[in-house]
Amino acid sequence: MRKARLTAAIASVVALTVSACGATSQSGGDRTANQKLADGKTFTMGIPSDPGSLDPAMTVLAVALQLDRFLYDGLIDLDASGKPIPNLAEKFEATTTTAAFTLRDGITCADGAPLTASDVAANINFVGDPANKSAMLGLSITPGTKAVADDAARTVTLTSGAPDAFLLRNAGSLPIVCGKGLADRSALAKGQHGTGMFTMTELVPNDHYTLTRRKDYAWGPGQWQREQPGLPDKVVIRVVPNNTTAANLLLSRELNAATITGQDQQRLRAQKLFHGDFLAPMGELFFNQAPGRAGKDPAVRRALVQALDLGQIGKVLTSGNGQPAKGLVTAEPLACSADSVSGKLPAFDVAAAKAGLDAAGWLPGPDGVRVKDGKRLTLTAIYGQQLGPTMASGAELMQQSWKSVGAEVTLKAVDSPGTSQVLFGTGEWDISMAPLGFVLPSQAVPFMSGSKPPAGTNFAHIENAEFATLVKQAASMPGEAGCATWAAAESALVSRLDVVPFVHTVIPIFGSDARFDVVLGSIVPSTIRMYS
Repeated sequence: MRKARLTAAIASVVALTVSACGATSQSGGDRTANQKLADGKTFTMGIPSDPGSLDPAMTVLAVALQLDRFLYDGLIDLDASGKPIPNLAEKFEATTTTAAFTLRDGITCADGAPLTASDVAANINFVGDPANKSAMLGLSITPGTKAVADDAARTVTLTSGAPDAFLLRNAGSLPIVCGKGLADRSALAKGQHGTGMFTMTELVPNDHYTLTRRKDYAWGPGQWQREQPGLPDKVVIRVVPNNTTAANLLLSRELNAATITGQDQQRLRAQKLFHGDFLAPMGELFFNQAPGRAGKDPAVRRALVQALDLGQIGKVLTSGNGQPAKGLVTAEPLACSADSVSGKLPAFDVAAAKAGLDAAGWLPGPDGVRVKDGKRLTLTAIYGQQLGPTMASGAELMQQSWKSVGAEVTLKAVDSPGTSQVLFGTGEWDISMAPLGFVLPSQAVPFMSGSKPPAGTNFAHIENAEFATLVKQAASMPGEAGCATWAAAESALVSRLDVVPFVHTVIPIFGSDARFDVVLGSIVPSTIRMYS
C-alpha cells in the first residue's frame, strides 16, 4: 500500500506546501489489529483550516493539496524506495531536458469523458506559461516548458524550458485536470473535473467537503486494483481548527483521521490509535527583504537570529521531540541526503546582537525600541495558527527575545489561506515563521530566487547570486549526480540568513477505525482501509 502520488511540496501540516512534505507511513500501537475490514463506510478526516481554492495549478497550501490528492492524479507515483511507478501514465522516460509519457488506456474524467493526451499536454502548457501565474510554475514545470500530444498513440512529449535534474519526478507530479476544467478554472477551484479516485459532491467552505468514490476508477497507482475490501465509499473532510477538539473527535470515532501536534498526541497513543508519521519542518524563519524593509539589511537579519536561543525555541515548538534541521528537504525517501545547515547559523549571543544593531545604525530610543533615521525597529511577524498551540508559544518566546535587543515585534496569527495572502499578496510582513518543506531540492528555487509576487513566488525578495549560480549548475546534473551542488546552494541561502531552518519534527496523522499510508506528508487515498 505504500505508494506515493507525487506533488511538488511545501510543508504539509505546515503553512504552505506544494504537496506536502513528509515521509512514509509508520504505525504505532494499533487497535485496528482486532477489527475487521468494512465496506461501504465513510472516511471522515479533520483538517486544521479551510483550503480555499482547490485548483491544483494555483495553490501551494498543504491543506488544499491534501484534498486535491483525492480528486486529481499525476502521471506517475513513487514506491516506498522512491522509484517512479505508473499512475495515469503506464510508460515514461526522461532526461534533464525532455520527457515522454504514454497514458494508460481507458482513463476517464469524473464526468465520464475520456482523458486525452491533448488534455495532459494542455495541463503542462498552462503551468509552463508564465502569463498564467500558476503556483506550480518552477515547481512541477519549468517556465517555458512545452508539451505536444498524440491522441491516437496516447503519448505526451515535453521539452523543458530549462534543464531540470528531476524532470521525470517534477513533471510526473503535476495533478492532471480534465478538459472541461481547463476551460473553466472556477470549477477547478471547487474541486471539479478530476482524474482521481473521488469526485466532489458537496462543498461548504469553512465547514466540510464531501467526496464520493468513483466506481470507474481502476488505473492506479502502480498495480492498484479497485476490487479490494475496506475501501471507503465516501470521504468527508471536516474543518476542525482546534487540535484538542480534533483529538477528542478521533477518540469518539467521529473522525477517522487527523493530524495532531502537541501534548494531545500522548492520549491518542495511549489508546493505541493507528498513526502514520512524517518528518516536517517546524522551526524556520524568513525575513522580508523588499525595499524599505529592515530585513533587507544582512546585519539586521544576523542580529535578529543571534537574539534567539534556537535550541530552546525548537524544544517549545516541538514539545521537546524535535531534531536539528539539516536541510530544506524533509520528504522521504530523500532524493539527496546532505547537511546544508549545521555550522551555518550564528550562535545565540544577545550582546553580539545588540552590538550588530548598534553598528548598523539602529540605536536604542527612549522607550528601548531602536531607531534609525527616525524610523523605529517595529516589525510584524506572522505564524500559522493551524500549526497547533506550540507555534503560538514559540512565537511569543521569539517576540520576547527580540524585545530584549530593542526590536518591537507584533505577532499575527494567520490560517493557511491567510498565510498565502500575506506572503504572496499584501506583502505586509517582516518575519515569517511559516515553514516551507520540499520533496526535491529543485523545488526551493522559485521561492528563493527569481520573480517576486505577484509575478512570482519569491515572497521574501531574496537575491542571492551564489545560490542562483549553484542551482543553475545542479539543474544540469541528473538526479543524485547534483546532490552535492544542491547542498552547497542551500548552504549559500542559510549562510546569508535568507532562510533560517532550525528544527524539524515528526508529526503523526492518527487514524481511528481506519488505516492508511502517509507519503510525502499526506494520506494516500488509494491506501485507505476502513474497519468495523
